[in-house]
Amino acid sequence: MVCKNKDVPFSPAGENVTRKVLAHAGKMLCAEVHFVKGSIGALHTHPHEQIGYVVSGKFELTIEGETTIIEAGDSYYTKPDQIHGVVALTDGILLDVFTPQREDFLK
Repeated sequence: MVCKNKDVPFSPAGENVTRKVLAHAGKMLCAEVHFVKGSIGALHTHPHEQIGYVVSGKFELTIEGETTIIEAGDSYYTKPDQIHGVVALTDGILLDVFTPQREDFLK
């Protein structure tokens, strides 16, 4: 499967946050999430494993109550059902990979 980013529309994913669901099939899904400075990816949980990669920008990342600053080139992992979220300290883009697929993103 090939996914051309230019052909994928943005979907709203929160206030000043948009998302593109990129390649997905089987048990994996990849999403590109765009944040405007000051926007929040609210603390949440889900039953999926997640790896995030900072494509651009700088974020305050909280996982299970521990907060750190991440920026372009950094990555992180969250286990299923871990409480996590981000605050965009600058405009930025995260690339998130989930297993299993986020069926809620495909609706």
